[in-house]
Amino acid sequence: MAHKHDIPSLDESFEFSPALRKKLILTALLGVVLVALGAFLIHKGWAPGHGDHHEVVHHEAHAADAHAEEHGGGHHEAPTLANRLVANLWMNSVYFIGIALVGLFFIAYNYVAKAGWQASMKRVAEAFPAFALVPSVIMLVLFLVPSTRHMIFHWTHEGITDPASPSYDAIIATKSWFLNYPFFLLRMVIYFVIWYFLWIQIRKFSLQEDQYGGLDYYYKSRKYSKIFLLFFAVTSSTAAWDLTMSIDTHWFSTMFGWYHLSSWHVAGLSAMMLAIIFLKENGYLKAVNMSTIQDLGKLIFGFSIFWTYTWFSQYLLIYYANLPEETIYFQERTGGYGGRYLAPFLLSLVLNFVFPFLILMARNSKRNFTLLKLACVAVLVGHWFDFYQMIMPGVAKDQGGIGLIEVGTTLAFASVFIYFVANQLTKANLYPKNHPFLGESTHHDI
Repeated sequence: MAHKHDIPSLDESFEFSPALRKKLILTALLGVVLVALGAFLIHKGWAPGHGDHHEVVHHEAHAADAHAEEHGGGHHEAPTLANRLVANLWMNSVYFIGIALVGLFFIAYNYVAKAGWQASMKRVAEAFPAFALVPSVIMLVLFLVPSTRHMIFHWTHEGITDPASPSYDAIIATKSWFLNYPFFLLRMVIYFVIWYFLWIQIRKFSLQEDQYGGLDYYYKSRKYSKIFLLFFAVTSSTAAWDLTMSIDTHWFSTMFGWYHLSSWHVAGLSAMMLAIIFLKENGYLKAVNMSTIQDLGKLIFGFSIFWTYTWFSQYLLIYYANLPEETIYFQERTGGYGGRYLAPFLLSLVLNFVFPFLILMARNSKRNFTLLKLACVAVLVGHWFDFYQMIMPGVAKDQGGIGLIEVGTTLAFASVFIYFVANQLTKANLYPKNHPFLGESTHHDI
């Protein structure tokens, strides 16, 4: 292990300039304006590609379902522009909370593995979970308000589990022990509170380690990292079922938890890479060397392959079995609703596999900032499309599309995310000065 006097430039503080603050606030406001403008144009019928209520809302995929009569769709209003707005809020909340949590996930598995290579860039990952509070609040509000709750989750409608009700759905009734309002709300609160609490603890010990030194705080961080990994091992899957899969209540996949987490993970790693490159290009993180950058690039490359593996495995199992209650999921995304979800479905596969596979395969490409930025932007956009095709068909239905509303909502979320991360970076030295593996990280060479 290298001595501290061998480590270059230990003292670096990030300056969140007033100009950058102003730019991010204005960008977030621009996003809100774009959403309002997009909604206005659609409401007036001036925007191309908006939902056509003359389309058959209960489309051919549902008609093919053996239990279509029990689906309950005929007892509720057809989707409107409000469905599209709510779907965008929910989808971006799920997407960005995953990116935020991956910062803590990354720190935790590196603590538990006693990995030293990443210590010099640890503070970037440590800042990410600060944003988790925002999507947590948005999702709780959307679920607590009855009208938006019903738009997102079909299983929350009145009478859907009551055999005497005209809205009764026999399939959903068998899942009511798990999908019911009090238990679902309790699970959401548990996820958000414990995820955020564990980040607060690990962050606190990291800052105390800077202040007091020694190994005590490192061991405390490892202990809480183990707790987080055990908790996240379960809740990353159950949250995927709750926040995303339960939108399509009749459908299920035994691989969905892994698929959902792998999408979160590689998107979060790509966001971390872009943040590190931005800081280095602006004169920060001088001690983060190219071997460390290359190793992070390897993780992005590897988990892009892993995401593709889970995507293909889930698709292949459902295609091979050819069961109506399973194939409806892919029918909706490839041919349902007039084919409006086919392009995002295919784009997610191209951007999340083909781009990173071809760009990041070579060693030198993982040391080239231009190629890294290209690959990471492709992955972030691609996984946005991935979450779009997971969530939008079940909520927006025939109102779905990609236009000003989608661009504006994502722009607002991304701007606020960057604001929270940048603000968090100002609260500590950019290097964990007393981390026991910092010397190994700054001298990492592969």
